[in-house]
Amino acid sequence: MALVTLGINHRTAPVELRERVAFTPERMAEAFAELRATSGATEAAILSTCNRTELYLAGDDDCAPMVLRWMAGFHGLDAAELEEALYVHRDGDAVRHIMRVAAGLDSMVLGEPQILGQLKDAYSLAREHGASGSFLSRLFEHTFSVAKRVRTQTAIGENPVSVAYAAVSMAHHIFAEMSRNKALLIGAGKTIELVARHLADAGVKDFLVANRTLERAQALAESRGGKGIVLSEIPEHLADVDIIISSTASPLPILGKGAVERALKKRKHRPYFMVDIAVPRDIEPEVASLADVYLYTVDDLRQVIEENIRSREGAAREAENLVAAGVQDFLNQLRALDAVSTLKQFRQRAEVLRDAETEKALRALRNGTDPETVLRSMARGLTNKLLHEPSVQVRKATTEGRTEVTEWLRELHQLDALDADTTTTPEKL
Repeated sequence: MALVTLGINHRTAPVELRERVAFTPERMAEAFAELRATSGATEAAILSTCNRTELYLAGDDDCAPMVLRWMAGFHGLDAAELEEALYVHRDGDAVRHIMRVAAGLDSMVLGEPQILGQLKDAYSLAREHGASGSFLSRLFEHTFSVAKRVRTQTAIGENPVSVAYAAVSMAHHIFAEMSRNKALLIGAGKTIELVARHLADAGVKDFLVANRTLERAQALAESRGGKGIVLSEIPEHLADVDIIISSTASPLPILGKGAVERALKKRKHRPYFMVDIAVPRDIEPEVASLADVYLYTVDDLRQVIEENIRSREGAAREAENLVAAGVQDFLNQLRALDAVSTLKQFRQRAEVLRDAETEKALRALRNGTDPETVLRSMARGLTNKLLHEPSVQVRKATTEGRTEVTEWLRELHQLDALDADTTTTPEKL
């Protein structure tokens, strides 16, 4: 069984393409069903975040082209457009890739911790939909173990510079004294929780949290002394806020240009700072064309993030070494499992031949044949049947020039040692 990973990320595709390839929670069941039915993949897991969409597949080695066509069709894209941004990793390279992702080595924010949780969620979702079997389960469990070692044995996660932190850092370019500003946070997931924490650390005291579910909005808002509202209430509060940071899983924009225009008039064009971390985007891109609105997407945060990466380069090298060791360990485990399976088949075949010869001998004994004759015939027959197919294949391989097969045979049966033991030497006389 082959392992294939393919996807797009912040390095290969702009946010405009990433948001079109994102898998929404509402369509996950449909995606798993179609993917396994049409792609040649027997097991599958899907990771979809603001920075990447990746599929982890176990199945046919040549399934990638079928998956590409399926992915393009599922999202209504031209396959050629998607292929330009797509990367494909197989077997050992695929193992290395998922481990680097889990360790935060492939993230926009080097060492960011959220991706590990997102991978765990992707694995849980695959299991929930019956799409993950023994192969992917073994891969994910081993990957999580390697990522844990990276976190505990290196400094890559110390003082993490997350997308949330970068978003709040950019707000300082617009507002020098943030304690005077009111923030509207759209969404109530882990990213928004981090945003709220960093805003509070920066001095923001006045919070609104808008979410599809009021209870979750209130829970997060109240932890910061703020107020929770539902998404439909955003327009009536828009003129009162200065900072808007959004990260939801909505497939459609939540904040439109018209609503922002009306709010700007009410606030007499005091500036807005907005960051849209979501993919697909929560804020209509046209909002950026309005005067006095500073709108940034997740891609615009790259410069802030890259300034903080250099301090982690030493830890990253240590993490890469741990990942390399983890990859080798996993591949060794797979080879050991393959050997066990092969040996099991080999033994089963030998036992079938043994049983057949035993039954033949018992019939001969019941018919009164001399026992010594029966035993000799059984030994000869069993030896011939056990050695026939290997002998044919060794002769064929030697004829084709694959002389290493003969060497393997000598090694498997310790023939060199046997030759040494049976050779008469002066010392043995």
